[in-house]
Amino acid sequence: MSESGSPSSSPFLRLGSHDVPFDAYLAAPELPLDEFKGGVVVIHEVWGLTPQITGIADRFAAAGYLALAPDLMGDAALDPAVASELQRGLSDADPEVQRGAQTRLGELMAPVAAPEFATRALTILIAAVEYLEKQNGIDGRIAVTGYSFGGSYAFSLALAETRVRASVPYYGYANYSTELLREISCPILYFVGQDDAPLMDALPTLNARMRESGTSFTAVVYPGAGHAFFNDSNEVAYRAAPAEDSWQRTLAFFEEALSGLD
Repeated sequence: MSESGSPSSSPFLRLGSHDVPFDAYLAAPELPLDEFKGGVVVIHEVWGLTPQITGIADRFAAAGYLALAPDLMGDAALDPAVASELQRGLSDADPEVQRGAQTRLGELMAPVAAPEFATRALTILIAAVEYLEKQNGIDGRIAVTGYSFGGSYAFSLALAETRVRASVPYYGYANYSTELLREISCPILYFVGQDDAPLMDALPTLNARMRESGTSFTAVVYPGAGHAFFNDSNEVAYRAAPAEDSWQRTLAFFEEALSGLD
């Protein structure tokens, strides 16, 4: 589909402005436009727009959603072989191996931590929302989901963009004040693995701030799962049962949040 809602011959698009162009993957349902359930922005992990992420977009399309997965990394993306090595290291049972992988990832991803990267990433995500909004069959029904790095941005987009009607962050960070969280106007469904120590440590504070802000927020914790449990390309971290349960919950959540907006 194009900017005006007409079909596109390739699932890979070049979008954005002259100042902030970006690539994206678009997966469209094989349905009449009046049977579309809405649009979903799919935000990748720090590894970039990988086949695993485009596969998730395809799954959303098969479920009836027009799914757009923007590439936030651009030239900052890691070489796939290096990314695969780091994923294994981060999920290794040996704490020393984990620490080594974390240190190396931090060094390689230093540009991503810069404020200007976050500004550019949010600009891209808002442009992704605007693209979906223009497409036939969407009618304002726009949701977002993201994973790890992308889960953090799924929180950020819900905070920055009132056109987002539902947000599902998977194991992302959301260290926002109660005052900022009051600006969120959509419901949020959050998934985290019980073995993901940093996020579990932060969860009580996040729950309290969400409650104080009046935001509709539900956190689901999966025993026996750690970080990246949804990533089926990561043989160490992936957990089939939590992944399937969270997928079904995500679809039900989007269905409930968007169905009343026809």
